[in-house]
Amino acid sequence: MTAASSLPPLAASSRTVPATTYDAILLAGFGGPEGQEDVIPYLRNVTRGRGIPDERLEEVAHHYRHFGGISPINEQNRDLKAALEAEIAARGLGLPVYWGNRFWAPYFADALRELHADGHRTVLVLVTTAFSSYSGCRAYREDLATALAETGLEGQVELHKVRQYFDHPGFVAPNVDAVRSGLRSLVESGNGETPHVMFTTHSIPTAAADVSGPREARPDGTAVPTGGADEWFAGGGWYVEQQRAVAALVMDGVADEFPGVGWSLVFQSRSGSPEIPWLEPDVNDAIAALPGSVTGLVMSPVGFVSDHMEVAWDLDTEARETCDARGLAAVRVPTVGVDPRFVAGLIDLVEERHVGSADDEPRVRVALTELGPWQDVCPTDCCLGRAPKPTVASV
Repeated sequence: MTAASSLPPLAASSRTVPATTYDAILLAGFGGPEGQEDVIPYLRNVTRGRGIPDERLEEVAHHYRHFGGISPINEQNRDLKAALEAEIAARGLGLPVYWGNRFWAPYFADALRELHADGHRTVLVLVTTAFSSYSGCRAYREDLATALAETGLEGQVELHKVRQYFDHPGFVAPNVDAVRSGLRSLVESGNGETPHVMFTTHSIPTAAADVSGPREARPDGTAVPTGGADEWFAGGGWYVEQQRAVAALVMDGVADEFPGVGWSLVFQSRSGSPEIPWLEPDVNDAIAALPGSVTGLVMSPVGFVSDHMEVAWDLDTEARETCDARGLAAVRVPTVGVDPRFVAGLIDLVEERHVGSADDEPRVRVALTELGPWQDVCPTDCCLGRAPKPTVASV
């Protein structure tokens, strides 16, 4: 990634860059512990700089302890890496795939040293988050910048990040089929008379949500006047707007078979100080508040790309218990995981940016909502969410 620079006030969808030639792909993940002894060191990494003692970390470690200290996320990323490599080979692109994480081995620095030693210099980054937020985009860019500095590879390795893909067909289509399957399951079990679909995503501080995405235009397309931008962005910013847009797409996709089904966007996995406002409603509160006329619930973790710990614990454990307590039939449908359409969609995103496919032509930028196709270049004040750190432009 190149050093950050001031960018002109362009519309988000016009921030595109010409295709170039890449020599490797970096799959950028979050990371997770792979044994009981890893849990506290991992949580220290995630909370570094916040002064949280190990005693408090142990209070949240029980999620991981419950599953033997092993987060499923690393194995899921290994599977995704293998699926990406197979798709790349099928298309004849000849791009090797490396994998690095923010908070557990293999770390970003490990991956950068490896790919540099293998002779790669211009690398396209695939981030395992689909939506715009500090934690889902900017933090990855900051940590990659830090890893370049730590390894001494600034100026030797150039990293470019693909755009957010929340409304790409490869992400949307598997979610449509998952919700359709969930609704069919309720019908087959005799609980489909009045179903409800809850789309769940990670809660983040409302202050961070309000400044998610680019700042020069509101999610509704209205230009932001000079001054007073904070008031204009209150309400969840681009992060919430993108989630709502995808949920609406999914419900449109199942309307031929299941017309008029009620749905809502809810939040999960809240952490941090209770005094700080986070996006609501929490999924458990939302389940408890459902009207008695609802006969069955489909939970769709649309905010995630794999069935990792927060899905396994917050939905499959806690939310399931909430449903059981009120006698509500519920189906939790899968994330996109390694669905062939999702994998192919990620490589479509690669081919948007990479000159080197069979016909040496970049693909058309595809998006299913009016919000996209999303920007290739993040402005310097995009997705702040906290005090700015050194970062790099996602070009």
